[in-house]
Amino acid sequence: MAEEKNRNDADADYMDLNAVSDEIIGLLKQKKYAAVRSRLAEINSVDIAETLENINEELGLDLTILTFRLLPKDSSVEVFAYLDEDEQVAIINGITQHEIDYIIEELAFDDMIDLLEELPANLVDKILLNTSGEERKLINTFLNYPENSAGSLMTIDYIDFKEHMTAAQALHHIKDVGLDSETVYNAYVMDDKRKLKGVVSLRALVLAEDETLVRDIMHTDVVSVTVTTDQEMVSNMFKRYGLLALPVVDREGRLVGIITVDDIFEIIEDETTEDMHRMAGVTGTGDDEYFDMSVFRHVRTRLPWLFILMCSYMITGGIIERFEDMLSSVICLVAYMPMLMGTGGNSGSQSATLIIRGLSTGEIELRDFPKVTWKEFRISFCIGIILSLLNFLRVIFIDHNSVIVAVTICVTMLVIVVAAKTIGGLLPMAAKAVGIDPALMAGPVVSSLTDMFSLAIYFLFASAFLGL
Repeated sequence: MAEEKNRNDADADYMDLNAVSDEIIGLLKQKKYAAVRSRLAEINSVDIAETLENINEELGLDLTILTFRLLPKDSSVEVFAYLDEDEQVAIINGITQHEIDYIIEELAFDDMIDLLEELPANLVDKILLNTSGEERKLINTFLNYPENSAGSLMTIDYIDFKEHMTAAQALHHIKDVGLDSETVYNAYVMDDKRKLKGVVSLRALVLAEDETLVRDIMHTDVVSVTVTTDQEMVSNMFKRYGLLALPVVDREGRLVGIITVDDIFEIIEDETTEDMHRMAGVTGTGDDEYFDMSVFRHVRTRLPWLFILMCSYMITGGIIERFEDMLSSVICLVAYMPMLMGTGGNSGSQSATLIIRGLSTGEIELRDFPKVTWKEFRISFCIGIILSLLNFLRVIFIDHNSVIVAVTICVTMLVIVVAAKTIGGLLPMAAKAVGIDPALMAGPVVSSLTDMFSLAIYFLFASAFLGL
């Protein structure tokens, strides 16, 4: 009951947001800008950002920028940080240089880097002209980190301690710099050369005696990544260790930034979406959403795999043509072809999906190849036996075909299920071993391969058992 109430409250809040968006759009149409400003002051920043996106869709960019300018100065930067990248770039292009300077100055460092990565080079140069030489050098360093790397995700807004500081000094330091830091729950201990030595939690500091040294309460077994670590590996580490923040070091082990859990949520969603697209044979969508892509772009992302798979079915057609004389002499065999092919494809897709997910989460490693093979064989054998027995009863008592036809169908079913599940389980691991994304070995590819294999096995067994 409590879960249902929370769900209903969430639905009500979402409906209220839609109502607020409609209300503000109505006020904008009536040019009641003072009323718009007052109404926006009553909404939190996340909802304002979504409202601005609704205004952009309904009334266009000019009124979206106007509405953004109506926001109080202290909340405009926070709202800006929640906007999609396209809206951020559009607003930057539509406001004054003075307003741009204020936003850049007040944005969190990692949010500023994300914005600069999306802006045209000429506008980035214009913005960097108003920054200090040291800050400009730091920004350029971050912009040069590889895309989708830990370096491109991190922020420099963290709290650091020296080993010789006392707990009281550390707490005082947090009070001094905590307001401008990404998180105060964890602080990082470094030596004089800025090498990461340990991490200490706020809880440990609060509970320690004032004169306790930081080095005596810090944890030295720190989980960290380098600036070039791929973002998918970073997200896996957050999930594996249940982290709130992850330090990023350079080649010499010096702390250069941290990644917080809120920065990784979008990465996890992007990586999951990318895997789903590849499993469906859709490539090249990037971060674009469905409605942001043109019809031609959709065609371009879907057509290549469909063409490749279509060509593979030409081989399947060739197999059927090769055995058409046998099919014409025992016509009942044709009726079971869709069932055998479909069962093979579905069996392979089941295994492929589970193995791809296991590889993605780190549950399955390449060294598990023998274990996966043996487990999939046992699973598929049990399933194949059950399906074969059910089909034997169907062929004999419902379809009223001969026992030899039933045996042909059932033996074929068993072999197809075992082979399909084994192929579906091993293909993703083989792909990863040679550096190919395992998600590409999902449904469409596995189905095409198992269809060809299913027909070949079916006709070979039919030839052997029926003497054709």
